[in-house]
Amino acid sequence: MKVAKDTVVQFHYVLKDSDGQVLEDSKGGDPLALLVGHNAMIKGVEDALIDKEQGESFSVTVTPENGYGEYLQEAIQRIPAKHLQGASNWKPGMVAVVNTEQGQRQVTVVKVGKFMITVDTNHPLAGQTLEFDIDIVAVREADEQEISHGHAHGVGGHQH
Repeated sequence: MKVAKDTVVQFHYVLKDSDGQVLEDSKGGDPLALLVGHNAMIKGVEDALIDKEQGESFSVTVTPENGYGEYLQEAIQRIPAKHLQGASNWKPGMVAVVNTEQGQRQVTVVKVGKFMITVDTNHPLAGQTLEFDIDIVAVREADEQEISHGHAHGVGGHQH
C-alpha cells in the first residue's frame, strides 16, 4: 500500500540542520503515526511521504517555506512577564508558553526586564533548511474515527 490522503503512515525520522547536526531522532521510541492529508505535519515532509511504501527509506531537504516558515523579525515582541507560563525565573534562551487568541503557543525568551519580557514567537526552526531521514515502518488505511478527528490513533498518534 502506498502513502496517500487518508492513510496512516508510521515512520521514524532523524531531523538535521543544514550543518548536519542531529536535532531530533525518533528511533529511541515509537514511530510517529501521521494521518496524511490533514495538515498535521509540515508540508515538505508530508509531500515527500506521498506514494512511498512500507520499508522505504529516504531523505528529504525541507526549505523554510515548506517547513516552519521564514524567520520574521516582527515576531519579536515585548509582553508582560505575568503572561509567561513554565517558570518563575526567566533567562534568555528559555522556552515559555503564552496563551493567545489562537491557543497556547511556545515562545523563546530573548531579554528579561523587571515587568516586561522580550520574546521571539517564531518557531525555533523558522528560517532553517532542514534535512529529514525517514524510514517508513507501516502504511494502512485510516479508519473513519481518525479521519473525523483529523489525526492518527494508537501508538505514535493520539490516545483518547
